[in-house]
Amino acid sequence: MQPGVVYLTVSIAADLIAVAVFVYWVASRRRISAETIGRAEEQARATLRDAEREAENRKKEALLEAKEKAHHIVMDADRLAEDRRQQAARMEQILTKKEEKLTERLAAAEQHEKDLRAREQSIRDRERATAATASRYEQLVAEQQQELQRVARLTGDEAKEILLRQFESDARRDAANMVKRLESEARETATARAKQLVTEAIQRSAPEHAIETTVSVVDLPSDDLKGRIIGREGRNIRALEIATGIDLIVDDTPGAIILSGFDPYRREIARQAIERLIADGRIHPARIEEVVEKVKAELEETVRQDGEDAAFELGIHDLDPEVQRLMGRLKYRTSYGQNVLSHCKEVAYIAGLMAREVGLDAHTTVRAGFLHDIGKAVDREMQGTHLEIGVDLLRKHGESEAVLQAIASHHMDIDWPSLEAMLVQAADAVSAARPGARRDVLESYVKRLEKLEGIADSFKGVSKSFALQAGREIRILVESEKITDEEAVWLSKDIARRIESELEYPGQIKVTVIRETRAVEYAK
Repeated sequence: MQPGVVYLTVSIAADLIAVAVFVYWVASRRRISAETIGRAEEQARATLRDAEREAENRKKEALLEAKEKAHHIVMDADRLAEDRRQQAARMEQILTKKEEKLTERLAAAEQHEKDLRAREQSIRDRERATAATASRYEQLVAEQQQELQRVARLTGDEAKEILLRQFESDARRDAANMVKRLESEARETATARAKQLVTEAIQRSAPEHAIETTVSVVDLPSDDLKGRIIGREGRNIRALEIATGIDLIVDDTPGAIILSGFDPYRREIARQAIERLIADGRIHPARIEEVVEKVKAELEETVRQDGEDAAFELGIHDLDPEVQRLMGRLKYRTSYGQNVLSHCKEVAYIAGLMAREVGLDAHTTVRAGFLHDIGKAVDREMQGTHLEIGVDLLRKHGESEAVLQAIASHHMDIDWPSLEAMLVQAADAVSAARPGARRDVLESYVKRLEKLEGIADSFKGVSKSFALQAGREIRILVESEKITDEEAVWLSKDIARRIESELEYPGQIKVTVIRETRAVEYAK
């Protein structure tokens, strides 16, 4: 029962009791007039009517509330039913597509079965024809043997033995002479022909070689700009080194700044950023970070265009855009001091020339020669050799198996799967072995710096690390949310101990851990 109804019932009961008391009082006293009794009765009836009206209103409100709840329940049920219908429709579409695929496969299987039956019938017909031919041959051989026995007065076995010995002797003598003649001709012509092909390919290519160094130079309009680049208390040059990972040498060369670093990609970012800052005139840490980020974004597009141009130059027009971007990154990658993108273009050109000369698939050879070192674009970021990384990347982007096999074998890690693969390996060796093309000292130096940065990056909380001062300093940026000031001190000690145990180096290496907290807010 609703509280309102209970309250109404209690109220009515109280009113009735009051009326009864009043009547009793009137009867007992008999001093109240009849008019007063009438007004009391009228008041009681009015009170009763108000109570009934209020009860009716409470009842209507409860009914409306119940209807509203029922409406919500119905709406929820309708939505659930609609979701179920949509889900059923989707499942029906999926089942329909699967049924269509199964129907297509069944039709293909039936056609294949028909083809197999036709082939089987053709084979049976050929077998019958072969059997008939063999029977006729055996009959002719028997007749000839009988005739030979009659003429030579020898049995079949005796005649066969004589003929076989004679044939074997003649065949051995002729084969020995032929083998000797062919070996002599092959030795005389193969070496000369191979030398001729390689020489012609190299002569028609003949690109210039420039050994990559570890420094870049930025010319300054005047030496006054050096002070602005250094900034108050060195804050500008420090911001540049942190943002780019390149060591700036300001004081040694008049009218120029030396950018020192083993990574050509970082040096190019630093060079362009400094040139833009000089042209703009606003040089402060916030502007430096903004310009460096902008240069990085633009350089990504530039390397993609460089990769596209290199592929177009070699006649390769269907490379995936991501593959083009990775090939462009090789413009800023060196191998023993040799620019890897130039090396890839040279290998593709030489291999293509040799393939056309000997009548092989030049398209596959050029493509494999161009892409053979693509793994070096990301081998500093991923685990594995550049061969494994490159083959996996190209397989994901739909390269043909012939190209992948040629790339996988260009260091002779596996047997050559094709003649095209042999040409790619030969062209790679020719490009790398040319005088002045490579320098071992630079490569070992770069690998040592890469390992130095890799040790620092392996620690938890490290954001970026840069090897500077020719490997005499490692500068490490940490995430302030994960590393406290006290932990930064211990981190520098841990990294130093790890370097001591894993690297061999002359002198000493300075380990600098930088923790910076920034508070940024925008005025709107």
